[in-house]
Amino acid sequence: MTYGQIAALAGSARGARQVVRILHSMSAAYELPWHRVVNVKGEIAIQDDEARFKQNLYLSGEGVVVDETGRINLEQYRYCPGSAD
Repeated sequence: MTYGQIAALAGSARGARQVVRILHSMSAAYELPWHRVVNVKGEIAIQDDEARFKQNLYLSGEGVVVDETGRINLEQYRYCPGSAD
């Protein structure tokens, strides 16, 4: 999913930055699957090299192809709740 998708499902379509903040601050304590969230372009948006590498590694470990620019194919991998997948 994208940060914006999560924000919209939570009732705040413009709250993508708040989703980033929540995932950053609460993922460890609540075991949130932070690595499955990317930006609207399908890019790994984390700037920290170590965390970026971890997200890429975790996604790849789940079978998600991440290209050399840190982007995934949203048409193929995006989760859309309620869709007929």
